[in-house]
Amino acid sequence: MNKTLLIIRVFFLTLCFMGSWLVWYSNEDWKDSLYLVLFTGLSIGALVVLVDIFLKGFSLRGLTAMTFGLFVGWLIAYFISESPLFDKGEEGTLYMVRLAMFVIMMYLGAVIAMRGRDEFNLVIPYIRFVPHGVDVPLVVLDTSVLIDGRITGICASKFLGYGIVIPRFILNELHRIADSQDPQRQGKGRKGLETLNKLRKMEHLDLRIHESDVTRGQSVDAKLIFLTTSLKARLMTTDYNLAQLAEFNNVEWLNLNSLARALNPELNIGETLEVELVKQGKEPGQAVGYLNDGSMVVVNEGNKLLGKHVRVEVQSILPSAGGKMIFAKVIGTLG
Repeated sequence: MNKTLLIIRVFFLTLCFMGSWLVWYSNEDWKDSLYLVLFTGLSIGALVVLVDIFLKGFSLRGLTAMTFGLFVGWLIAYFISESPLFDKGEEGTLYMVRLAMFVIMMYLGAVIAMRGRDEFNLVIPYIRFVPHGVDVPLVVLDTSVLIDGRITGICASKFLGYGIVIPRFILNELHRIADSQDPQRQGKGRKGLETLNKLRKMEHLDLRIHESDVTRGQSVDAKLIFLTTSLKARLMTTDYNLAQLAEFNNVEWLNLNSLARALNPELNIGETLEVELVKQGKEPGQAVGYLNDGSMVVVNEGNKLLGKHVRVEVQSILPSAGGKMIFAKVIGTLG
């Protein structure tokens, strides 16, 4: 339990105890009922704390939706009760009908509003409020982007002109992955949480945590699609299947891999590169290294320099299924 909440609850129970004692002290008729009055006061306080505990997870967004629904239900009941339908009749009967109508309409209004709370944005549940326009474009991040980690570099460069939305169910999924017994999944989950912490520390970043769970029975991908559509946002992912689902639902999506490929400089014959030679090539005397985008660099007469960083000059470039295959020659070593 959060220590702050615990202190508040203990303080509230203490106030209930002191309040019931003051009531007993100020009322002469209850002088012989001290323990009963104190018990009643503490029971009321405990009941309120119990309701508070049961309301755990009831967000400000849900409260706003429910209030809106209650108001609409009350408004409908009020207009009906003021209509000619209630001009004639026994006063007692009309009162009971009005009362029942108000209760029913307000209940239905609250339930309908709670079910559709994700379809309107009355409250913006941000993790941190920052100055921004009402029509700021939004992008929703999925788990794969946080685990990938490259989003921190993009945000740090200030090239991303979007408000970033991270749904609460994505954070919950990251925590489940980080708590996994599988070391690989655990490492991915922890990397995703580290990425989130780095984003939180960026003061210039418009970072928002969306508290809604949407529909609990839906898959995470379906929740992301629905939430992105509701917010009129774009989806950022590196998950191919999620991207295809987004396209099927006419949701715009941003692909970090496409961005990385677009930022790779175009190489021309005669340019120089720095590459680490990691293994021998197929032909005698060749050594192979890789660029950051995965392109293979085949270096002639480089087998004697395996394990070293070298400067090479591009001699020819061939396209391949995995990217580009670059043939080069050594012009110097870097260590």
